[in-house]
Amino acid sequence: MLQSLAGSSCVRLVEQHRSAWCFALLVLGYLLYLVFGAVVFSSELNISVLPALVQILGQFKQYQILDHKASCLSQWIHINSVKVSLVLIKIFSTVSFVSLNLCLLCFVAGYGHTVPLSDGGKAFCIIYSVIGIPFTLLFLTAVVQRIIVYVTRRPVLYFHIRWGFSKQVVAIIHAIVLGFITVSCFFLIPAAIFSVLEDDWNFLESFYFCFISLSTIGLGDYVPGEGYNQKFRELYKIGITCYLLLGLIAMLVVLETFCELHELKKFRKLFYVKKDKEEDQVHIMEHDQLSFSSISDQAASMKDDQKANEPFVTSQSPTSNDSSLNN
Repeated sequence: MLQSLAGSSCVRLVEQHRSAWCFALLVLGYLLYLVFGAVVFSSELNISVLPALVQILGQFKQYQILDHKASCLSQWIHINSVKVSLVLIKIFSTVSFVSLNLCLLCFVAGYGHTVPLSDGGKAFCIIYSVIGIPFTLLFLTAVVQRIIVYVTRRPVLYFHIRWGFSKQVVAIIHAIVLGFITVSCFFLIPAAIFSVLEDDWNFLESFYFCFISLSTIGLGDYVPGEGYNQKFRELYKIGITCYLLLGLIAMLVVLETFCELHELKKFRKLFYVKKDKEEDQVHIMEHDQLSFSSISDQAASMKDDQKANEPFVTSQSPTSNDSSLNN
C-alpha cells in the first residue's frame, strides 16, 4: 500500500514538473556530448601531432647548410629531435584540458585554428557536427525560451500593469536597456579584459574578437589563449568557453526581445505569405463530431499560443494580469 502511494506520488511529481525534468536531461546530455567530443578530439590531436613534427624535423635535417651557424643548428636539431618531439607532444597534450572549447567552437564560431589532421578525425568531426549543431540549436532555444520569460516578458508586463504605461512603449525602452546592458557586459568589458590579458591585442582588436565570436562569424584571425607561456592557460580556455556560451545566449535573448516588438512584427509581416485560415480553425471545422470540451480546450490552447507569440501586442484586463503575476 505504501509502495503504491509512493509510486503514484513520484509519478505525479514527475508529471507536474515534466518540462523541468526534460530541460535538465537536455542540459546534462549536452554537457556529456561536449565532454565526449573533447576526449576524442584531444586524443586525435595528440596522435596527429607526431607525424607533423617528424616531417618538420626532417625538413630541417634535409635543409642545405649555408654557413657554420646553420650547420650547428641543423646538427643540434638532428641530435635532439627525439627530445624536441617529446617536449612538443607534452605541450600539445595540454589540449585535452581545453578541447571543450574546440567542441563548442565547432558548433558556433568555427575559428579553424585547431583542426583534425587524420582521416578518422575528419570523419568523426563531420558526424559529430551533424549531430551537435542541431543539438546546440535545441539547447539554446530551450534556454532562451526560459530566460526570456523572466528577463523580458514579465518585466514588461509588470511595468504595464503597475505603472499603467503603454505596453509597446515599455517594450521598446526595455529592449534598448537590455541591448545596452548586453553590449556592456559581453562586448565592452570583455574587450577591456582581453586587451590586458593578450599582449598583442589592443582594445579595438579585442572588441573585434568579441563581435566576430558572438556573431558566430568566427574568422579565426584572433584567437585568445594561444600562447603556451600564459599562466593558468587551461583555466583561461575554460573561461573563454563559458564566455562564448553565455554571450551567445545573451545575444539570442536580445534578438528575441527585439523580434517581439510590435513594430518589427509589422515589418516582418510584409515578407510573409498570408494564410486564409489558421490550421487549428480548419481542423475544428472539418471535425464537427468533436465534443464541446475538446473544442474549448483547443480554443484555450490557441489563445495561449497567441499570447506567447504576441506578448507585447495583446491587451489584458488588470484583474487577469494581477492573477497571472501572482501565479
